[in-house]
Amino acid sequence: KQAPILVKVYNQMTEPKWVVAYGVCTVSGGFYDNYSTVMGIDTLIPVDVYIPGCPPRPEMVIDALMKLQDKVQAETLEDHVKGPALVTPASKL
Repeated sequence: KQAPILVKVYNQMTEPKWVVAYGVCTVSGGFYDNYSTVMGIDTLIPVDVYIPGCPPRPEMVIDALMKLQDKVQAETLEDHVKGPALVTPASKL
């Protein structure tokens, strides 16, 4: 139910966009395997950093944020915008 809303919000974000997938349910869908669960957020929107775990350990969160910081500092706006400007429209999900 929330997938079209998430895609719409992502498309409305200004550039640059960075996405962090936090927790195993976000990363892979977790142990919920039913029609209303998306098996990984990266099937809907591009993800820059993954933080697995249920819940993620604090060390993993800090490590992921440091990796995202390095990624943000290393790339320019042109590097990040490469590729399609929009992901799949919410109406087609």
